[in-house]
This record gives sequence, structure tokens and C-alpha cells, in this order.
Amino acid sequence: MHTPSTAKPGTRTITMKIKRCDGPGKPERWESFSLSVTTGQGMNIIAALQVIAAKPVTVEGSRTTPVVWDSGCLEEVCGACTMVVNGKVRQTCSALLDQIAPNDGDVVTLEPMSKFPVVRDLSVNRQRVFHNLKRVSAWVPIDGTYALGPGPRETPAEQEVRYTLSTCMSCGCCLEACPQFNQEPDSKNWDTAFLGAHAISQARLFNSHATGKELAPQRLDALSGPGGVGDCGNAQNCVKVCPKKIPLTESIGAMGRAVTIHAVKKLFTMK
Repeated sequence: MHTPSTAKPGTRTITMKIKRCDGPGKPERWESFSLSVTTGQGMNIIAALQVIAAKPVTVEGSRTTPVVWDSGCLEEVCGACTMVVNGKVRQTCSALLDQIAPNDGDVVTLEPMSKFPVVRDLSVNRQRVFHNLKRVSAWVPIDGTYALGPGPRETPAEQEVRYTLSTCMSCGCCLEACPQFNQEPDSKNWDTAFLGAHAISQARLFNSHATGKELAPQRLDALSGPGGVGDCGNAQNCVKVCPKKIPLTESIGAMGRAVTIHAVKKLFTMK
């Protein structure tokens, strides 16, 4: 039997169904919370979690602990608030309830990313994301911190490509959606497991930089080794979920070609 809504005009009541976990290795459970939303106020999921944290009472009336999550900038720049929302990985600071739960009685399901160890509730340990950046030397080498004069000039076309690649915020969306990127609980396996589109694209960014090219050979060595670009299964899920619309499949293709050329050069130069 349908229960008539008691929401005031301009408001609606939705349910937030959240996967909970008290810590690494602890059992998981689901808890649901009722939330009143005012239409047109632009409430996002982070704001909804803050309301729930202020009064953590489930729909059954049981008091529970406040939900734990990660967030920072709240403007889709830091990448910290990645979660699985209604079965799809995304940034939750830009997930507006007026768009994903526009009707009275709608249910919003929140889960932590499955490719990283859970710290607690919706918070996960993304250390492997940054470890993979180290694997491909994702930085521009400099000779000290003193003034080096103006940097190398670049064309507007080069700048446009590199700027898009530079907007990556290491959020992990592409890795969560990738069938080849799996959780490796033992960090000893991180150096041989698949890098993922995120690190491959960043290697492309720094290899295209006039100064960053100095480390191009070691980046290409990393990408040609275990877990490198050759392990990509071409599912193309990564580019579909990237919040910044980075052409990740284009980067994978570009680095695949670069790795092949690098291997041929090494074969003939014996370096």
C-alpha cells in the first residue's frame, strides 16, 4: 500500500541507502536514511551526507554512527569525493539531488569504490593511485629551484592538448570502471599490476612537455613492462566515466605507439 507523501510544497523526501563498514576487514552492512530535499537549492550528495551526519538515525528509527566519507574542494578539482552512486562511479560534489533523485520517494544508493581498500564506510585508501604515478615518473625534472629563465615555447595546439590532460585530479573514476584494474591488497604486487588509464595518460602529458621529455625513456620502459599499456583490454570504460572528459583512450593509443617505437629504437641501438 502506498503511503501518501507528507513533504511540504517544493520539497520531497528521498532515501539515502549507504553501504557501511566499520574498518578494514570488518563486515559490510546497508543502512538507509530519510532526507527532506528542497527543490532548486542545488543540494549535492556531500551536503546530504552532512545532514545525515548531524542526525544519524536510520529509517527504522535506530541511532547509528555518522557516515564517514572523503571530500575537499567541493568543486570537482581535488578528486577526493569519488563514490559509486546508483551503480556508477562519479564525483559526488557534482552529483546534484535535483538531477539524480528528482521525485518524491526516490532512492540514492552510495557505495565506496571497490578497487581500493575501504578505510571506513565510503572512504577508501587511494595510495595506489599515487604509487602508479611514481611508476611512470609523472613529474617534470628540474635542476634545483633557482631561476632558470623562461620555459620552452609551445604552440596553441600543443597547449590545448596538454591542458586537457593536466586537468586529471587522480580521482580514480577511470580505475574503478576498468575491468583490467583490480584491487591488489598486497602492495608488493603494485609494481606489476596494471597501471590503468590514469597513469598512462599522465605519462603522455609529461612526455609531451619539452623539459619532461628528459625522462621519456624511463616512462616508456615502465609502460612496456609488466602492468603497462599492453595490459589494457580496450574496454573503453575509462573515458566514459572521466569527470574531466579527458581523452583517455586517445592517450592509451598514443602511448601504445610510443612504446612500440621505443622498443624498435632500443633493438637497433642496443640501449
